[in-house]
Amino acid sequence: MTLLAPPAQVDIVEVAPRDGFQSISDPLPTIDKQRCISALIDAGITRLEIGSFVSPKAIPQMADIDKLIEAFVDRPALRLSALVPNLKGAELALAHGIREVVYVVSVSESHNRSNVRRSVDESLEDLGRVAERLRQTEGTWLRLDLGTCFDCPFEGTIDWRQVDRVLDQATRLTDGLPLEVAVCDTTGRASPYQVAEHFTRLRERHGGKGLAWAFHGHDTYGMGVANALFAIHHGATAVDSACAGLGGCPFAPGATGNTATEDLLYALQGGSVATGVDLSKLLVAADLIAALPGGQTASHLRQVPRERMR
Repeated sequence: MTLLAPPAQVDIVEVAPRDGFQSISDPLPTIDKQRCISALIDAGITRLEIGSFVSPKAIPQMADIDKLIEAFVDRPALRLSALVPNLKGAELALAHGIREVVYVVSVSESHNRSNVRRSVDESLEDLGRVAERLRQTEGTWLRLDLGTCFDCPFEGTIDWRQVDRVLDQATRLTDGLPLEVAVCDTTGRASPYQVAEHFTRLRERHGGKGLAWAFHGHDTYGMGVANALFAIHHGATAVDSACAGLGGCPFAPGATGNTATEDLLYALQGGSVATGVDLSKLLVAADLIAALPGGQTASHLRQVPRERMR
C-alpha cells in the first residue's frame, strides 16, 4: 500500500478579517477588529488578508480598511494582502502600503455579474490593467482568486475546462509577474475528488508557467478540511481559512461558513506539516472572533474541551 506523504510545509492564509468580517451586516468597531487581528498574529499567522478595497456602499464592513492597514502594515514578518475587484481598488491598495494584491474574478458568468457587476471578459480586461500597474511597482505580488471553480449558485457544477479557459486568458495577461492562483470553492459544494481532479488537470495544463497554487474553501457541506487536504496533496502550497469558521460569501446564497483555521491546523499537525501557527493561541483568537456580535461561526475544535487537547 502506498501512502500519500504530506508536504513539509503549508502556508495558512487567514481570511477572517476579509471574508469573515464582511459576512457580518452591522459594522464592527475598528478596535474590536484590531484586537482579533492582533490575536491571530500572536498565534503565528504570517499571511493575512486584511480586507477588500470595495465600495463601502456595497460592503460597509470594509469601510475602515485604511485604519486596519495602518495598524499592522509595518510588521516585518507579516505578509498582508487585500482583495480588489478592479484597477481602482488595486490603486487604493498600493497607496495604502499593500504589496500583495488579490484580484478576484469568477469563472461563472452569472456569479461574476452578481459579485462585481460585470462580465468575466470585462474583469479579465481590468486584470491586464492591474498587472501592468504592478509591473511598474517594485516588490509587489499578484494573487488571482478564481471564484466558483467547482460550483456556481446560479449555474450549478463547474467543469475544470471552464476554469482552464479563464486561467489561460489570465496567465497571458499577467505574464512576467509572480503569480499565485487560488482555486476557490465559493459555495462549499466541492468534494475532495473534484478538488483533486481540478488541481491535477490545471497543473498539467499550466505547470510550466511557474505558478504557485492555493485553495480557498468553505465548509458549507462539511468538506472544508478534507478538500483542503486533497488540494495540498495535489499541488496547493497555500490554503485559505478563517479562524472560528467565520463568514461566507454574501453573493453566494447558502455559502455560510469558511473552513475553520483551527480545524485545518489540527489536521495538518497530524501529518507534522509545518505552519508556524500555535494551536492553543489560535483558539484564543477563535474565542475572540466567535464573540463578535452578528457573526456566524462553524468551528469543530472550539467545541472540544481544552483539556482534551493537551
